[in-house]
Amino acid sequence: MKSNDKQLLEEYVQFLAIPNVSTDTVNIRRNADFIVEMMKRKGIEAELLSGITAGVTPAVFGEIKTPGATKSIGFYAHYDGQPVNPKQWHEGLKPFEPVLITAPLENGGKIIGPYKKGGEINQEWRISGRGAADDKAGVMAILNAYDALVKTGRKLNVNIKFLFEGEEEVGSIHLDEIFKRNKQKLQADCWVIIDGPRHVSGRKTIVYGVRGDVNMALTVYGAKRPLHSGNYGNWAPNPALKLAHLLSSMKDENGKVLINGFYDDIIPLTASEKKALSQIPDQDALLKKELGVHTPESPDRSLIEGIMLPTLNINGMQSANVGPLASNVIPTKAEAMLDLRLVKGNDYKNQAEKVIAHIKGEGYHVINGEPTEEERSKYPNLIRIELKHGYNAQRTPMDLPIAQSIQTAVQSTTKEPLVLIPSMGGSLPLYLFEEILGSKVIAVPIVNYDNNQHAENENVKINYLWEGIETIAAIMQIR
Repeated sequence: MKSNDKQLLEEYVQFLAIPNVSTDTVNIRRNADFIVEMMKRKGIEAELLSGITAGVTPAVFGEIKTPGATKSIGFYAHYDGQPVNPKQWHEGLKPFEPVLITAPLENGGKIIGPYKKGGEINQEWRISGRGAADDKAGVMAILNAYDALVKTGRKLNVNIKFLFEGEEEVGSIHLDEIFKRNKQKLQADCWVIIDGPRHVSGRKTIVYGVRGDVNMALTVYGAKRPLHSGNYGNWAPNPALKLAHLLSSMKDENGKVLINGFYDDIIPLTASEKKALSQIPDQDALLKKELGVHTPESPDRSLIEGIMLPTLNINGMQSANVGPLASNVIPTKAEAMLDLRLVKGNDYKNQAEKVIAHIKGEGYHVINGEPTEEERSKYPNLIRIELKHGYNAQRTPMDLPIAQSIQTAVQSTTKEPLVLIPSMGGSLPLYLFEEILGSKVIAVPIVNYDNNQHAENENVKINYLWEGIETIAAIMQIR
């Protein structure tokens, strides 16, 4: 692979230069077409899979049938990415103009510049750009792992399937349709998900589950028009203050969610999962220093222990203006977006209903649109709640034969012990693989933990890309 690294990097930089924000349907289709061409160059027949809804972003599918094979392994990654605000990216970095950097710029790294065809590559450098880590890295590593096996004459023992989704960052809202419409084609004994970061320690990692996720948009209302804070202060209700009080009622100062029944549905970890958890290297001290965190939200538990619990996070808050645009007003409304991460046992609709019940218990009348005159005159506290698309958590038993085979394959690529995690902190709609396709699901993350996924200055370490290709190639050769 080292002899081919320049060609691989050239192709990857071209891939990253195509904007991939999920809602940008024109460019998302360009990404799908680029993947199809990548697959064709590597000898994989590709096709676009759709669901029932017209105009849905397609998934890209391919299959390699191995003579005599009775088992199939699928490999999944997604090619869409989170929205970007170019103004938030570090000076010299642009989301869709990938460049090489020596290290994260916020940590003193330097910009080397765009990769020039045939240029030298330092394995410790990084590529910066949206999707570089999440999750075009997965697409790139999967396809080049197969290509490397072909070029080196390695024999496969299983059928290989490829699936690349274009709606993961908006909740995989049509993946169930794609699965139902193409159920036979997508059958596999196990789907291996290439997404997310390796452990903070840098050791290779296998993850056996993911959290579920659901978002809730909250809007608290005040007067119908902005009011002068001097003329109406101490009289007109301030929706920003009301929203702040409401949100603070949901968690205590140690991070415990105070919503009734929030933790009730959790399915406990098994003995083998607890053992794996106890063997994960503790990197909290390193993270505290790196991130500038004096005291974690819940001081009595580690980061990995917290990942095994459901969360309630405030993704963002907004009300009127701050900074140079601030004015002396009492705003008309205040908004917040809540992110509920779920663990095995939680149902995303039930979990959201618990939050809604708490809000009602705090004296709010819930509406589903802008408040009417009648509602304004009848209720002192009005809140609009929009429940976004959600999905449940998934967890695969660690002692299954297929799980053990994948563990053996990944371990063969490194001398260091693997980090085995019952569930990752992030979310993917993996329950659909079990529910609709009847397949087992295991995630093998390959990128660096400090990749800034979902945020500005996203990046991936080049040597992690090469190691990811090596890892996936080993899994493709399991018996």
